[in-house]
Amino acid sequence: MSTIVKMIVSMFLCHILFFGPKVNAGVVNRFEVEKYGDVIWEVPSKKKQVAITFDDGPDPVYTTQILDVLKKEGVHATFFLIGKRVEKYPEIVKRELKEGHEIGNHTYNHPSFHTISRHKVVVETRKTEHLLDPAHHSDYIKLFRPPGGTVTENSLKVLKKEGYKVILWSWHQDPRDWTNPGSERIARHILTNLKNGDIILLHDSGGNRSQTVAALKIILPKLKEMGYEIVTVDELLKMHPRYNEFHETEVKKEEAPLLIE
Repeated sequence: MSTIVKMIVSMFLCHILFFGPKVNAGVVNRFEVEKYGDVIWEVPSKKKQVAITFDDGPDPVYTTQILDVLKKEGVHATFFLIGKRVEKYPEIVKRELKEGHEIGNHTYNHPSFHTISRHKVVVETRKTEHLLDPAHHSDYIKLFRPPGGTVTENSLKVLKKEGYKVILWSWHQDPRDWTNPGSERIARHILTNLKNGDIILLHDSGGNRSQTVAALKIILPKLKEMGYEIVTVDELLKMHPRYNEFHETEVKKEEAPLLIE
């Protein structure tokens, strides 16, 4: 074997050893994993409760406006945060927590989870969790939402070992607010598709979210008028038959550095 070929083989092996196998073993089958509570799309119940969630923040403009609306209406939401934005705007996260909202992990860099390596899954989640840890109580459920809602079989295995509860959203409660379809259309989508136990997806960063803010001012009073209680994801999960088990997850962390380039 020539020296050049040996070098190429060595570089390839080093890449595999460091970055690990890709986790593109296939997106999970909802009807196989949902019954075990490994991934949550919604929590159907007889109780008129829904959870409103926001992805991609914090944002110095739109997150603060959303917090103002939530405070005015006296309701709490769940924010899935991007680590690099938490580092940039820590005061907004402090406000979220001070006002009773819930926070979850949405990775550090918001990478695609379609072909991400096991190593990168661990690093992305741990670096963000390291930023969120001081805010949590010892008995909290570690919430995680993958970018784009992509959950593969292998990434789920990694996330379970890291002690996360993967939270997606109700399939009928994605108004695609990030496309800016208009505030009334966003509100109409949510209100006309509403069911008990829904997890609603909205965004507080990643672009102009003024329509989301405006839609929220329509949605919240209407939900109250319809008799719905707006709660955090953790509060909604209490209606799940396996809720008590969610606090008993055995964390077996894989070896990986906390920091990335």
